[in-house]
This record gives sequence, C-alpha cells and structure tokens, in this order.
Amino acid sequence: MDLKIIASRLDQQQQRLEGDVLERFLRYVKIHTTSDPDNDACPSSDRQFDLARVLHQELHSLGIEDLVITKECYVLARVPGNCQVDPICFLAHMDTSPDVSGQDVKPRLWKNYDGKKLDIGNAIVLDPAENPLLARYVGQTIITTSGDTLLGADDKAGVAEIMTAIKFFVENPDIPRPPLEILFTPDEEIGRGLDGFSLDMLQSKVAYTFDGGEEGEIEAECFSAARARIAFQGVAIHPGYARGRMVNAVSMAAAFVGMLPRNESPEATDEREGYYAPVQIRGTLDVAEVEVNLRDFEADGLERRVALIEQSAETIRRQFPGGRVSVEVNNQYKNMRDAIAQNPLLMERARQAIKATGIQPLERSIRGGTDGARLTEMGVPCPNIFAGGINFHSRKEWIALPAMVRAVQTAIYLTCFWSAS
Repeated sequence: MDLKIIASRLDQQQQRLEGDVLERFLRYVKIHTTSDPDNDACPSSDRQFDLARVLHQELHSLGIEDLVITKECYVLARVPGNCQVDPICFLAHMDTSPDVSGQDVKPRLWKNYDGKKLDIGNAIVLDPAENPLLARYVGQTIITTSGDTLLGADDKAGVAEIMTAIKFFVENPDIPRPPLEILFTPDEEIGRGLDGFSLDMLQSKVAYTFDGGEEGEIEAECFSAARARIAFQGVAIHPGYARGRMVNAVSMAAAFVGMLPRNESPEATDEREGYYAPVQIRGTLDVAEVEVNLRDFEADGLERRVALIEQSAETIRRQFPGGRVSVEVNNQYKNMRDAIAQNPLLMERARQAIKATGIQPLERSIRGGTDGARLTEMGVPCPNIFAGGINFHSRKEWIALPAMVRAVQTAIYLTCFWSAS
C-alpha cells in the first residue's frame, strides 16, 4: 500500500470531501431523531426511521446492493472490498439525546471564524474563554446551533463522515480496502443502541465507532454503566387531615436524592472519577419515582455505587414508616478496556490512521459510553474515533468543518491500513 498515492488522491479531492461532508451533515441534523427513554420499543421513536430511510436511499444510490433497514431501525450495508482480507465495520448512531430538544434544528454556519465570541441566538454565547478549542479554527468554518436546540453532531457528524468516506471509495475503486460493513444504529443516547441488533447479522470481527469529540481523539476505555429506578409508595390523604397519617412519596423521593454524595455528581467529577447522576424525578403524594445513572470505570466501583443506592433506599424505609421503597437496577454497558487490550492491532491502526492525516492521536477515556462498548461486550472489540463535535447534549454544541474532514480522512486511511492484514 502506497500512502503517497492515497495522500495525493485526498489532496486532489479535498474540496469535494469538504463540500460532501458539510452538505450531508447540514441535511442530517435537520431530521428530528431524538430517542425516547420512556418508550421500551425498539426503536424508541419512529422518527428515527426518517433518517434511516434517507441513508438507505443514499447508500443504494452509491451502488451498494447488500443493504437493509431492519424493523428495529438498524441500517446495515456491506461494501465489497478489493483485497482478500476480513471485513471491518464502522458504526455511528442516528438518534440524538433527549436531554435537549432535537426538533427543528437550524444549524448556523460561521465562515472565516474571527476568533471572537459567537452570539448564536436565544441569549446563548460561545465564548473562546470557555471553549478554548475554538482558537484552533480561526479562519475556518464553524457550525453551531441557533441557540434553541442541540446541534446533533453527536452523532450525525459520524454518520456524515462515514457516508463521505464510503462515497470516496466508490469513486476511487483502485484504492485498497477490505470489505466494509456500515452499521447505523438507533437509541444509542438512551443506552439501548444494540438492544435490537442480532450479532449474527455482522460478519466483521473488529469495528470502530465514529462518535468521539475533539479532533484526533481515540478511545479504548469507557465507563461501566447502570441505571437505577427507585420507586416510592406513599400514603396519600387530604393534607388538611394528614398529621400522623400521610406518607408523602414526593418527600421520600426528595430525601433519597438528598442522600446521594454531591461530591460524586457529574458536576463535581472529571477524568477517571465516577458519579451518581439523578436524571429524572416525578411523582405525587401517593407514588414517586427517581432514576439515577451510575457510572464508574471499574467494576467494583460500580458495585459500590449500586450498594449505596440499596443502602439509601433502606434508610428511606426507616425514615418514612408506612411507605414502601423498591429498587430496580439495569446494567447498560461495560468498560471495553480489557477486551480491546487483547487486540492491540485495533488501536495501533487507529493511531496510524490519525498520524497519516498529519496530527498526533489523543488517547483518552470516554466519560460516557458508545455502541462500541456494547458491541465489545458482545464479542466484537470496537474502539471509538473522534467525530469532531464539542459540547454534546447542549444548546452550545458546535463542530468545525476541518475536524469533520479529518475524520473522513481518518476513516479512509484506517480502511486502507486494514487492507494489509
């Protein structure tokens, strides 16, 4: 494999790659695909099919025939290779986070960014003092929200980048590549991205998600995650006659949340520290429910957090005689570190690919999870590669066009390196 030929081809087609990935991204983010944590169906929201159908049509128009949308809203495409090696898989998710509205997204382009504050709308300002990575892109194109919604770079940037890389290979059939499997998933943002996917459908034994943040990032480690649902049953009665009789379920829920360690909350932790995150509370005098996300990089750390939830529930039972408390804990995904370490070639080729684009890789741990964590747990090791977005799940979400282009280049180089298995 001659890297000079690939580099020359990428240089010649740089403008086309920029235009293609930008056009796709701007279209995809306008399609409402927010997942719904309150719906147990797969997909959790039918609107995710709107993007799935668009991607299916675009892949078909590229001449890809081995292509399907499943009833669970997975888009799986197989692109033939030109080398006799095993296939690899690229993944990205189609849904956006329910934390912030993803409906009626109006992306804003800031061409030739001047390095100053960006007043993006709705009293939302992107300040370089709070977003130091903006300085890297002075003179370049920045894409932001309008201040009313999230942007959806998580993970429609990854979707657009993979699609652009596939188009490159279709238009450059002489560039060496293994067989490629492309998997676009629903419901990643609610921790259920592979719940409806059968591993029998996948031929690849290695995979990569394009779902990371800062340009150059690669990640082989993530949180282990669980979600706890704590239900409180009170005793409702008219408040005017409640003395000695009422057990207020809302008060039970509030007292429970107050027992969680504030110094181990998301807003008080970083780097390799885990946390307790109460993400939803709802209820009446009679019944209430709290949902808490539990995160830790170590299995025993996650077990400790589950134990504290159980202990806190028992304390509430004692503090509120006559009330009842039940705890349900569901594991969501595991740290993929150990499984990926057993296949060092995965990370080595990711490093090589990023270096080939002209920068040094940034190896970090994900303070979150990806479909790759679930896929790794299922037996297909799957590190995460940057997609370029910053401030995910926020009205301050933004992405720089050069970061998206570099992600496309990384996908192309990575594919080529795997052709030499």
